Amino acid sequence: MKRTPSVFLPVLAALAALAMSGCATCGRNCGAPSPFAQYDSVSTVQKMELKRTSESWDGTALPDYLKGKPELVVMRYVFPVGSKLTWHHHPVINFGILQQGELTIVGLEGQRQVVHAGDAIVEMVGPVHCGMNTGDKPIVLDMFYLAQEGTPLAVQHPEVEKPME
Repeated sequence: MKRTPSVFLPVLAALAALAMSGCATCGRNCGAPSPFAQYDSVSTVQKMELKRTSESWDGTALPDYLKGKPELVVMRYVFPVGSKLTWHHHPVINFGILQQGELTIVGLEGQRQVVHAGDAIVEMVGPVHCGMNTGDKPIVLDMFYLAQEGTPLAVQHPEVEKPME
């Protein structure tokens, strides 16, 4: 599939900022304590680069952008304590912010990354991997996908019988 540079990164950055606002539990202004209370008294616009990379968390180079009409998808995932995702891979570039919890990602080849609340993550595109909640509270993970209509965000691999360690 042909790929070309994209002008959609500013849009994705704005979506990321929007997803990170509000209550950490429900995403709305419900009165619950905010993990962003440290910014309540800022008097000027602040900007912080959370991540800039051309590689996924395991150091693999990201593929070129898809050519054609994009479909931007924003997902919030909530994983109970102790839960494990099945082995899967992503056919599209995706990245996100772990809002709460501790996520351990394991690649089929044994690569491992532990992500903590507030960390930005750039997922693997192509390689099979899985994730586990290794913390003591539910994971809240906001992910942003640069896809095209009809492209799955993840493809499951039930044939992989390797235990998640």
